[in-house]
Amino acid sequence: MQEAFSSPVETWVRVSVRLRTMRRALLIALGVVVAIVVAVVSVIAGSVFAAVAAVVVVLAICAAAFVVVGRNYDSWGYAERGADLLVTHGVMWRRLVVVPYGRMQLVDVTAGPIERKFGISTLRLHTASAGTDARIHGLTAAEANRLRDRLAALGESQSAGL
Repeated sequence: MQEAFSSPVETWVRVSVRLRTMRRALLIALGVVVAIVVAVVSVIAGSVFAAVAAVVVVLAICAAAFVVVGRNYDSWGYAERGADLLVTHGVMWRRLVVVPYGRMQLVDVTAGPIERKFGISTLRLHTASAGTDARIHGLTAAEANRLRDRLAALGESQSAGL
């Protein structure tokens, strides 16, 4: 993982490859549905050539998005430090969120039906400031629960009196 913000001290952890797989599967499903709808509408309108051209354009866009999904997946990571948690993501605009353990008010783990199907969860950290709330997408359920328990314990032990 190429880190714009990293230093030799931090050990960055990447999210599960299942996140990339899930997003690509959703992209393929959406692309197929859009291609079918565009083709049917074009055929009904009376132009088979337009249907073929539209399907080719939709599939080309999906292929480009397939690559973008992989790059986005590569940008996600987190690092646990002594007093805070670092979360980074973003391809063109890198974002680094530093969440001090003592400022955490709630650590939330969620998993929608599609995430559960792929065995991943999203961990969300809530603080008093909405600007420092952070999410880590694509954690395995076991890692999300482990991190939730660890962060909750660290938050209690380093509470800033909120």
